[in-house]
Amino acid sequence: MMRKLYYILIFLLSVTSCQSQHNKIDTNKKVGGPCEGCEAIYEFGNQRLTSIDTLPDFKQTEPKLKLTGTVFEKDGKTPAENVILYIYQTDRKGLYATKGNEKGWAKRHGYIRGWIKTDKSGKYTFYTFRPAPYPNGLEPEHIHITVKESNKNEYYIDEFVFEDDPMLTPNERNELENRGGSGIVQPILKDGILTANRNIVLGLNIPNYE
Repeated sequence: MMRKLYYILIFLLSVTSCQSQHNKIDTNKKVGGPCEGCEAIYEFGNQRLTSIDTLPDFKQTEPKLKLTGTVFEKDGKTPAENVILYIYQTDRKGLYATKGNEKGWAKRHGYIRGWIKTDKSGKYTFYTFRPAPYPNGLEPEHIHITVKESNKNEYYIDEFVFEDDPMLTPNERNELENRGGSGIVQPILKDGILTANRNIVLGLNIPNYE
């Protein structure tokens, strides 16, 4: 009888242990999966983030570009406040330009980058310029973007790409994951600036998002 109780106890302990480990793994899943360089979203230093940012070289570079839109909660309706967005891009030569004194991820992302924090209405705006494709001509023009919500780790969403880019082929379009919603924007010239609107839905098509 005692031996039977002993085996029952061992069984219960093993089940509890397995459940505990399983729960721990589930709890610690990284939202969005692996993301090399996403920690660059914290490199804004002492900069006070607002819902509008102007990237370096905006004034002297053409064509000028305004990226704007609204960030929504997972329901796609509620504006998301205090969400940090980080973007970086190539220059007009298709390079991640550096000045030689970069630190951290700026060594790879270059200095043409910026950060915003959404306001109460979930709005964001970046003033920059249209990037050039990589010199090897293997990818369409794009702007990388990372998201940081207050209660989740940082993760990437689909890059900004341009509807009128001839390099955005049907094959390229089919490979898009629509993380955060479609990253395809249609730039429209307004007051001398190409304006592209993109709304972002937090968690949409993001792995491990709850």
